[in-house]
Amino acid sequence: MSTVECVWPVGAQLGEGPVWSAAEQAVWFVDIKGQAIHRYHEPTGATRSWRALSQPGFVLPARNGLFICGLKSGLHEFDPESGEFRLLHVVEPHAPNNRLNDGYVDAQGYLWFGSMDDNEQAATGALYQLTNRGCRRRDEGYVITNGPAESPDGRTLYHTDTLRKVIYTFDRAPEGTLTNKRVFVTIGEGDGHPDGPAVDSEGVLWSALFGGWGINRYEPGGKLVGKLKFPCANVTKAAFGGSDLRSLYVTTAWKGLTAQQREEQPLAGGLFRVRVDVPGLTQNCIAHGL
Repeated sequence: MSTVECVWPVGAQLGEGPVWSAAEQAVWFVDIKGQAIHRYHEPTGATRSWRALSQPGFVLPARNGLFICGLKSGLHEFDPESGEFRLLHVVEPHAPNNRLNDGYVDAQGYLWFGSMDDNEQAATGALYQLTNRGCRRRDEGYVITNGPAESPDGRTLYHTDTLRKVIYTFDRAPEGTLTNKRVFVTIGEGDGHPDGPAVDSEGVLWSALFGGWGINRYEPGGKLVGKLKFPCANVTKAAFGGSDLRSLYVTTAWKGLTAQQREEQPLAGGLFRVRVDVPGLTQNCIAHGL
């Protein structure tokens, strides 16, 4: 691996959800608490930002050329050209204090995403799949959800319970049904809390560590095989990008830091990049439920 570098000291309060757009040669990500959507253009370093209608948990590409954004108010279609949002689904009308948090598009074009209690106290969060018949709840009982991600063969789904410090695995059927929930890893002392996961082309899972100063790497059997260290504590998620999918883009946050800690971590909330040896998986576009 090369040295970790901050390519955009954007200062996100809660940076999250990086996603690579090969067509644009750009990485998209959100600042949940800053209520913003950001784009970084790799060849030129040009940046652009949009104001979201409410807290955005993720922004992911759809096959119609637009994006789907998970806002606190529900799933919205987002058009970067106009900056407009169009409501598609109100996911949890029964839970007004919940918000959407982190998402993923699987190899079949299904959007997966989680919900969570915005106060980070009640286990009202759940894992959803967007299908042509609407949003299907696939698991529940989370305070803070993160992920999911899937194995290269699409048969295993990983999902993170951040407060319990556990990453789960499920057996996943082609249409999305999940079975055989089990613990993949439990994050140890000193590594903070597991945040967003990503899987590379060899099936190694990269788990960002909120409060853990880096990213842990786990082989498919759950063995810890390495840690990538960062100059700030709150690392939230990684995405593989670049023309060869070997540029790892990583979001961070200053949320939860004291004034002194922010002084000591001036790059907290920045977008980082590091070159890695093993490429990631191709970013998929949402094809169902639009």
